[in-house]
Amino acid sequence: MSLVSKSLFELSELFRDGKASSREITDAFITEIENRDKEINSFVTQTFDLAREMADSSDARRANDSLLSPLDGMPMTLKDVVCTKEVRTTASSNILKDFVSPYDATVWKKLKDAGVVLLGKTNTDEFTMGASTQTSAFGVTKNPHDITRVAGGSSGGSAAAVAAHFCAGSIGTDTGGSLRQPAHFCGVTGLKVSYGRVSRWGTIPMASSLDTVGPIAQTAQDCAMILQAIAGQDSKDSTTPPHSVPDYVNEIKQNLSGMKIGLPKEYFENDINKDVLEIIQSSKAILEDLGVTLVDVSLPHIKYAIPAYYIIVPSEISSNMSRYDGIRFGSGKKGEALDDIYFETRNKGFDDEVKRRIMVGIYCLSTGHVDGYYLQAQKVRTLIKQDFDKVFTQVDALLSPVSPTPAFRIGEVLDPIQMYLEDMFTSSANLAGICGISVPVGKTEEAGLPIGAQILGPAFKEERVLRIAHQIQKSIRESR
Repeated sequence: MSLVSKSLFELSELFRDGKASSREITDAFITEIENRDKEINSFVTQTFDLAREMADSSDARRANDSLLSPLDGMPMTLKDVVCTKEVRTTASSNILKDFVSPYDATVWKKLKDAGVVLLGKTNTDEFTMGASTQTSAFGVTKNPHDITRVAGGSSGGSAAAVAAHFCAGSIGTDTGGSLRQPAHFCGVTGLKVSYGRVSRWGTIPMASSLDTVGPIAQTAQDCAMILQAIAGQDSKDSTTPPHSVPDYVNEIKQNLSGMKIGLPKEYFENDINKDVLEIIQSSKAILEDLGVTLVDVSLPHIKYAIPAYYIIVPSEISSNMSRYDGIRFGSGKKGEALDDIYFETRNKGFDDEVKRRIMVGIYCLSTGHVDGYYLQAQKVRTLIKQDFDKVFTQVDALLSPVSPTPAFRIGEVLDPIQMYLEDMFTSSANLAGICGISVPVGKTEEAGLPIGAQILGPAFKEERVLRIAHQIQKSIRESR
């Protein structure tokens, strides 16, 4: 097996044992990127010279027996909304195409302090607004399993980079499924952390009350390693509580015997692709073989998740996007008056989906509508959270599909409403602030497209969903 085909955990062991240098591992990934990313388009910015410098520093530390962490020397990528002092951060938008941050986001500072090697910044839907990476100003990211299909979104570049073996792991964001859905489409593992588990400071926001930052990697074990480095309270982010950080890497090794996992009936009542449904059914059998008891449960208000989500999100977007005026942020356009500058900057800098969400948000927050839309959506959000709180007194976790379909063809889903429905199984977790993971469990019969299963767990129980995902993956590997 080539170096690039190995998991993050395997590469870390090889490096620590002196069987491969960080420079060798980094150069192997760079060669793979140079050979194939023109076809996939997973990167917005490549940082190969910086990566080689960082790899050489890791090799020097290993020679002195002073490695910083298990991630030291490991080549990773960042979704291009994570601010970095060394490299531009564009949010895949023309309005920020030349923006270089004066500071590092907390998540990147933690990874850099852990010795991670940065290969580059990955593609995303513009300002993370999308579920297919088709709204990026830098072109569509293609699915490595079938380049006629999307990689998902909005962390499509990160998922595709991991699936194509361009990096050992990546950092993405999840506001309504943006880590889990592309992981499902690309056949990798994507972890949506609980709200506040990982600092958002220095990460370009979309909807601040729902945004989360987390890892995408080959396996749950890899995600646990990354989460170990990035989780925890941050004085710069008041939404990160002072909860202790568990030993994720060791916690996931425990078996699942005696665990109860719920099957929410509302997630299986929709029009789900036949292959997706069959593969999720096979996941149930795997869990039962691992000693899990499956329990039918109900989340009665979950049917309102998409309407509530797509009122709350645009409302927060309309506020967050106001900073991009061409004066404080963004590539400013000339105009005689301030209004002219704003109009020209945003008209040329934003694409259609960003404009659409800003307008919807302004409408929902406007006088005469805020009570009927935004405040009602927040009440529904509370009911959805209460549904999850109640069901987690009965079961340890939940199992569901990630998406009703496998990866669709590029250009196949262009209607905004149809695209928003891609989040039907994922957005509720963000509304409730809980954690979840997409774990690859099979492939469609005819096209061989990856299918993931979603495991949802209570807030700040990432070790639980990681443990379930890890044991599923271990069972699948052992049965081959």
